[in-house]
Amino acid sequence: MAGPSKSLVLDPAIQKYYELSTNRYKYFRWTPRTAWVTFVYVALVPSIIGYIGYKYDGKFDLRGKRRGDTISEW
Repeated sequence: MAGPSKSLVLDPAIQKYYELSTNRYKYFRWTPRTAWVTFVYVALVPSIIGYIGYKYDGKFDLRGKRRGDTISEW
Protein backbone atom coordinates (compact mmCIF):
# COMPACT_ATOMS: atom_id res chain seq x y z
CA MET A 1 0.00 0.00 0.00
CA ALA A 2 1.06 3.55 -0.59
CA GLY A 3 2.08 5.88 2.18
CA PRO A 4 4.72 6.04 4.86
CA SER A 5 5.63 2.94 6.76
CA LYS A 6 7.86 2.16 9.72
CA SER A 7 10.73 1.26 7.41
CA LEU A 8 10.71 4.71 5.79
CA VAL A 9 13.96 6.59 6.43
CA LEU A 10 13.61 10.35 6.32
CA ASP A 11 16.46 12.50 5.09
CA PRO A 12 17.54 14.87 7.88
CA ALA A 13 18.48 17.63 5.42
CA ILE A 14 15.01 17.60 3.87
CA GLN A 15 13.39 17.63 7.30
CA LYS A 16 15.54 20.62 8.29
CA TYR A 17 14.50 22.40 5.09
CA TYR A 18 10.81 21.73 5.81
CA GLU A 19 11.15 23.11 9.32
CA LEU A 20 12.97 26.20 8.06
CA SER A 21 10.42 26.89 5.34
CA THR A 22 7.45 26.59 7.71
CA ASN A 23 9.11 28.90 10.25
CA ARG A 24 10.63 31.31 7.73
CA TYR A 25 8.84 34.32 9.21
CA LYS A 26 10.68 33.79 12.48
CA TYR A 27 14.08 34.12 10.82
CA PHE A 28 13.33 37.04 8.47
CA ARG A 29 15.25 40.28 8.93
CA TRP A 30 15.04 43.54 7.10
CA THR A 31 18.35 44.18 5.41
CA PRO A 32 19.16 46.65 2.64
CA ARG A 33 18.88 43.83 0.10
CA THR A 34 15.46 42.61 1.30
CA ALA A 35 14.19 46.20 1.47
CA TRP A 36 15.34 46.85 -2.10
CA VAL A 37 13.81 43.63 -3.45
CA THR A 38 10.53 44.41 -1.67
CA PHE A 39 10.49 47.93 -3.09
CA VAL A 40 11.15 46.66 -6.60
CA TYR A 41 8.36 44.06 -6.56
CA VAL A 42 5.80 46.16 -4.64
CA ALA A 43 6.29 49.62 -6.13
CA LEU A 44 8.65 49.78 -9.09
CA VAL A 45 7.41 46.91 -11.28
CA PRO A 46 3.67 47.69 -10.91
CA SER A 47 4.25 51.39 -11.57
CA ILE A 48 6.23 50.64 -14.74
CA ILE A 49 3.53 48.27 -15.99
CA GLY A 50 0.84 50.81 -15.08
CA TYR A 51 2.66 53.60 -16.91
CA ILE A 52 3.04 51.51 -20.05
CA GLY A 53 -0.62 50.49 -19.89
CA TYR A 54 -1.76 54.07 -19.39
CA LYS A 55 0.45 55.39 -22.18
CA TYR A 56 -0.73 52.87 -24.79
CA ASP A 57 -4.38 52.63 -23.69
CA GLY A 58 -6.61 52.65 -26.76
CA LYS A 59 -3.78 53.00 -29.24
CA PHE A 60 -4.07 49.57 -30.80
CA ASP A 61 -7.24 48.10 -32.25
CA LEU A 62 -6.62 44.56 -33.43
CA ARG A 63 -10.20 43.65 -34.33
CA GLY A 64 -11.34 43.80 -37.91
CA LYS A 65 -7.96 44.53 -39.43
CA ARG A 66 -7.08 43.44 -42.93
CA ARG A 67 -3.79 42.83 -44.63
CA GLY A 68 -1.96 46.10 -45.11
CA ASP A 69 -3.90 48.04 -42.44
CA THR A 70 -1.88 49.59 -39.62
CA ILE A 71 -2.63 48.47 -36.07
CA SER A 72 -2.02 51.89 -34.53
CA GLU A 73 -5.03 54.16 -34.35
CA TRP A 74 -3.19 57.43 -33.72
